[in-house]
Amino acid sequence: MIPLFKVLMSPEAEKAATEVLRSGYVGQGPKVEEFERLLKDYYRSDTDILTLNSCTSAIDLALHLCDVGPGDSVLTSAMTCTASNSSIVTRGAFPVWCDVDKYTGLIDPDSVDEALSETLQDCGRVKAIISVDWTGAKPDYAKLRKLNIPIIEDAAHCFSPFGDNHGDFVCNSYQAIKLLTACDGGSLKCPTPEITERARLLRWYGLDRRTSKSFRCSQNIPVGNIGFKYHMNDLNAAIGIANMPSAIEALKKQQNNARFYSDALKELRGVTLPALDPQWLYMLLVDDRDAFMAYMSSRGIETSHVHARNDKHDGFQHVSSQPVSLKGLDYYSAHNVAIPVGWWLTLENLEYIAESIRIWSKTQ
Repeated sequence: MIPLFKVLMSPEAEKAATEVLRSGYVGQGPKVEEFERLLKDYYRSDTDILTLNSCTSAIDLALHLCDVGPGDSVLTSAMTCTASNSSIVTRGAFPVWCDVDKYTGLIDPDSVDEALSETLQDCGRVKAIISVDWTGAKPDYAKLRKLNIPIIEDAAHCFSPFGDNHGDFVCNSYQAIKLLTACDGGSLKCPTPEITERARLLRWYGLDRRTSKSFRCSQNIPVGNIGFKYHMNDLNAAIGIANMPSAIEALKKQQNNARFYSDALKELRGVTLPALDPQWLYMLLVDDRDAFMAYMSSRGIETSHVHARNDKHDGFQHVSSQPVSLKGLDYYSAHNVAIPVGWWLTLENLEYIAESIRIWSKTQ
C-alpha cells in the first residue's frame, strides 16, 4: 500500500535525543531556546516564537490571550481536526460555524462577516476568529483583518515562512506525521512583543524560567497570570532541531509532487484538482468519493478525507443557533479526499497514482 502519511525522522535525531537523555537536563532548557531561535529565523517572524507541547496548547493559549471564557463566542470553521475547536468548548465558549469555500475548504471571509453581524445581534461577545490553513493553503487574511477581531491562525498543516498573509496569532504543529516533527509539540507566534512576553510566562504556570533564583519560589504571579503547563521540553526540541534540514527538503519535494499531479492530471471527469497550492495534503474533490476510495485501495493506494466536519460531533452540539448557511462546507466535506503527495514517493509511485486517477476518471 502506498501510504498517505509517514514519519520523517532524521538519522541525527537519535544521537540528539541520546545526548539530551544523558545530559541530566531533559525539561525546558537550552535546546528549547535553540529550537525557538531556529524557528524564528526560518519563519522570518518579527516576534519570538514560543514552543509548546502541542499545537492544541498553542490554540488554547491564544484563546486565553484573547480573553475567551464562558459564554463568549468564537467564529470558526468546522472543516478541520477537532483539536482546532476543542478548546473553545472546554473554555465554556461557543463555536459559531462559518462557511468555507466549496473548492478549497478554507474559511470564507464573507461568511465570517455575515456570522459576526448575526452573532453580535444575538449576544455581542465575539472574542476571536479561528482560521484553519487547510491542506497548507491560506485564506485571505487581509480581508479577515478588516473585521477587527483577533485572528488565531491554525497553521498545523503549514511549514513555510509566514510572509504577509497570516493571522494575529499563528499556531504551528510538530506532531508525529507533520513535515517537521519533534515527536510532538507546537509553537505560537503572538502579534506583539508585549503579548509574547505574557504568553512566555503563561506557558509555565505564570513563572519566568529565565531566572532560577530559589527555584522560582520567590516569584509572585500577578492576578490574571496564573498559567498552564504547556511548555516544550529539551528532548522534543532536540529532535525538532535535528529534523529541520530534512523537513525543509521534504517541503520542497512535496510541493514538486503536487506540481507533478497538477501537470499530469488534465480534463478529468468526476475529479477536481486543488484550487490552491497545498503543502501537506493534496485534496481532490471527487463526485463519487466512497467508490473512488475503494477503487484506489484496490490498487494499493491509501486515501482519506482525513478529518470529519466538527459540527456533526455530538460534543459540539451545544451551539445555540447557526447564523449562516453552510452550503460550501456541505459540498466540500462530502467530496474531499486526500491522495499521497509525501516526500517518500518515487517517480514510479507518482506516475502510478496519476494513471490510476485517469483510469477512474474515464469510467465516470
